[in-house]
Amino acid sequence: MKLYKLTDANGRTRNNTQWGENITHTATGDVAQGLCSDAYIHAYENPLIAVLMNPVHGNFHNPRMYECEGKIAKRDGQLKCGCRTLTTIREIPLPVVTTTQKVAFALLCVLDVYSEPSFVAWANDWLTGKDRSAAVAARAAEAARVAAAAPGWAAAAAAAEEAAAAEEAAAAAGWAAAAAAEEKPIDFVSIAEKAMNY
Repeated sequence: MKLYKLTDANGRTRNNTQWGENITHTATGDVAQGLCSDAYIHAYENPLIAVLMNPVHGNFHNPRMYECEGKIAKRDGQLKCGCRTLTTIREIPLPVVTTTQKVAFALLCVLDVYSEPSFVAWANDWLTGKDRSAAVAARAAEAARVAAAAPGWAAAAAAAEEAAAAEEAAAAAGWAAAAAAEEKPIDFVSIAEKAMNY
């Protein structure tokens, strides 16, 4: 099956495994372990999801992307998957995702699972470009926290109009949406594709 692998600028992953074209690695850990263990090698089924989830998964600066082949043995929904054996076939261009698109992805994920009215109003205003001011974002975050004892991800998403917070917002929203997806499935791929229109 065609998959995608992110590495750092030197072609390595967080456990210092070296990747490159036509390199195969096999996990050695006990398959009874979770996805984030030595039992599975992380990969993605969608290149956009790989880039958007990088801040919470690998957090690679200047990442590289490889097209790979592997058989999925374990999944975290659409967010990532794990293989016992993975082969990186060739390096491919990383999808270009702007700060605005990362923020849009964060907000669209949160809006799929969170409905506090003032937060929703702010998020929709941000998405339409009607109001992206920091002051309004701060008020929306505070209302969300007060109204529903909202976890920190809501505040992170609300602060996302600042470029420096955009990746944190995308990461935080992704985690929150992933947790909520256990009760309500979320189509992260469709949300990511929609976010590319911003």
